[in-house]
Amino acid sequence: MRRVTLFVNGTSKNGKVVAVYGTLSDLLSVASNKLGIKASCLYNGKGGLIDDIALIRDDDVLYVSEGDPFIDPQSEVRVTSDQHGAHTDWLTLNIGGRLFTTTRSTLVSKEPESMLAHMFREKDVWGNKRDKYGAYLIDRSPEYFEPILNYLRHGQLIVNEGINIRGVLEEARFFGIEQLAEQLEVVLKNSQPPEDHSPISRKEFVRFLLATSTKSELRCQGLNFSGADLSRLDLRYINFKMANLSRCNLTHANLCCSNLERADLSGANMDGANLQGVKMLCCNAEGASLKGCNFEDPSGLKANLEGANLKGVDMEGSQMTGVNLRVATLKNAKLKNCNLRGATLAGTDLENCDLSGCDLQEANLRGSNVKGAIFEEMLTPLHMSQSVR
Repeated sequence: MRRVTLFVNGTSKNGKVVAVYGTLSDLLSVASNKLGIKASCLYNGKGGLIDDIALIRDDDVLYVSEGDPFIDPQSEVRVTSDQHGAHTDWLTLNIGGRLFTTTRSTLVSKEPESMLAHMFREKDVWGNKRDKYGAYLIDRSPEYFEPILNYLRHGQLIVNEGINIRGVLEEARFFGIEQLAEQLEVVLKNSQPPEDHSPISRKEFVRFLLATSTKSELRCQGLNFSGADLSRLDLRYINFKMANLSRCNLTHANLCCSNLERADLSGANMDGANLQGVKMLCCNAEGASLKGCNFEDPSGLKANLEGANLKGVDMEGSQMTGVNLRVATLKNAKLKNCNLRGATLAGTDLENCDLSGCDLQEANLRGSNVKGAIFEEMLTPLHMSQSVR
């Protein structure tokens, strides 16, 4: 009867002495039961593969593998653990093709609940795969892993210049290193430029205007001009779509062909402004003052205020020939002495609107709400066909 001592590949501890009977498959089956692994091949002490049971001699020391290459049990340097039994043997990690050498205690002690601690607290519990040199394979970014390993070594967060903090944060979250993740979130937040929602001043905007060609479209979509003094400026063809122009001073400004679609013009002062061909679809100009404005373009380009909120606006004396006010809201608005010849007011809410002295010749008021509207001193009679639904 022959006896052999079996060890798991790469180790020289917790071996099992077994008797050799039958075939090589029978011995592998015994090895699986004794060592708790799926044994598939045997190596001798020099790494030679045993493929015939006749090659095994009495008292041989054999290393059982699950199919991975032979690992010399003497290749890893081990030091004596402290009195509490913490692992301090050296390990090599292959992170995305780059090798990192550290101790087991480094990976386990600092963050005991992290994924790395669970992977390496007990040997081979997770069945970690190794490369042909015995380094543990982990498919992560080595660039972002290095700051994490240094943190586990000395407890300080140090990220070299040129490394993306967000990438290190994602690695810290992946490995479950919560304290480091919290520090990185603070660093990332502090590195972001502060959100500046302060309104743009006249001085800043004039600088932009001077630096832009008159033929170029200045894009001011969504910007905040709240309360700014933009009076008497040349603002032609500028895109103010969805911009905040509330309480702005736009008196005598030239807004010819500018885009004010969905802009906030509430409380703005636009007296005497040039609004030829302006686009003000669905804008909010509630409470704004537009006295003496010119919407009439000699070339025939019509201003478009379709769906605009013009509640309580004062547009007295404005030139609005052919303007499109379809389905706009002009409740309680003042349009005294306005020229609305040929204007489209279909479906417009004109409740309590003061239209006295207006020129409404050929204006389309079909479907408009004229409840409480004032039509005194009209320049031309309002024909019934203009207001029939």
